[in-house]
Amino acid sequence: MRRGTRYGALLGPLLAGGATPDLVTRAARGLGLPERGRYAVVVLGTPVPDAAVAEGPDVDGARWWWGAALGSPGAEVGSPDGAEGREVAVVLLGSAGPARAAARLRELGAGPGGVSPVVGSLAELGAARRLAGTALLTCDPGSREIVRLDERLPAALLVSRPELSTRLLAEVFGPLLTLVPAERSLLVETLEAWLECGGSVGRAAARLGCHRNTVFNRLRRLERLTSRSLSRPRELVDLVLALDVLRLSSAPP
Repeated sequence: MRRGTRYGALLGPLLAGGATPDLVTRAARGLGLPERGRYAVVVLGTPVPDAAVAEGPDVDGARWWWGAALGSPGAEVGSPDGAEGREVAVVLLGSAGPARAAARLRELGAGPGGVSPVVGSLAELGAARRLAGTALLTCDPGSREIVRLDERLPAALLVSRPELSTRLLAEVFGPLLTLVPAERSLLVETLEAWLECGGSVGRAAARLGCHRNTVFNRLRRLERLTSRSLSRPRELVDLVLALDVLRLSSAPP
C-alpha cells in the first residue's frame, strides 16, 4: 500500500478518465500493476488513516495504491464526478473481493467512503472513480460509513439527479414536511422501523417501545398525508425513495 507524489502522478490521469493506451501502459509499468485485473476504487470523504497506508498486501492478497482524485474536465465540486480534495485508493482486489476491502477500511476507522463495482482494467479506473464518488454521496450525513455502490443503487440514482430527488421529496412528503419537527420525526421513525422489521407492525412496536395500535395509527396517518398506501407496491416504492432523499439531506427529519 503506497502513496506519494510519484504514485499520485501516475494514478491521477487514470482516475480522471480518458487516459490513452500509451499512458495506461506507462502507469502500469511505473506502479507495478497489470493492465488487466480485478480492480475497485475507493473514495473517502475524510483523510485516510495512517494505518491504512502500509507496505505489503492484505491477508487476501489485495494491494492498495493511494493517490489524489482529479475531476474530469467540467466536473463540479460536490458532484459525483467532482472528487477534488478526496482521498482515493486503487485496489487490485484479492480473493475476497470488494466486500473485504470495505470491511478493512471500516476496521481501521476510515469513512465515510464509497467503493466502486469491480472493473477489469486500469483503463476503466476513471469510470470506477466516478461510481465510487457516487457511492460516497449515499452515506448518511456525519456518518463514518463505508458503502459499496452495489448496495446503494436506488440511493445512487437519487443523488445522481438531485433536481429529481428534490421534486420526489416535495411530491411524496410535501404535507409531511409541513408538520412540526417532533411530529414529523415520529412518523418518519415509525416508517423506518416498520420497513426495517419487514413490514411487521408487532416487531416495529417492540422496537419503538409502544403498542402495536400506536404504530398502526401512525402508519395510517402517514398514508393519509402522503396519499400513498403501504400495501400498494408502486406507492411503497415512492415512500421508500422519498425516505432515502430525506435521510441523505443535511436537515434532520
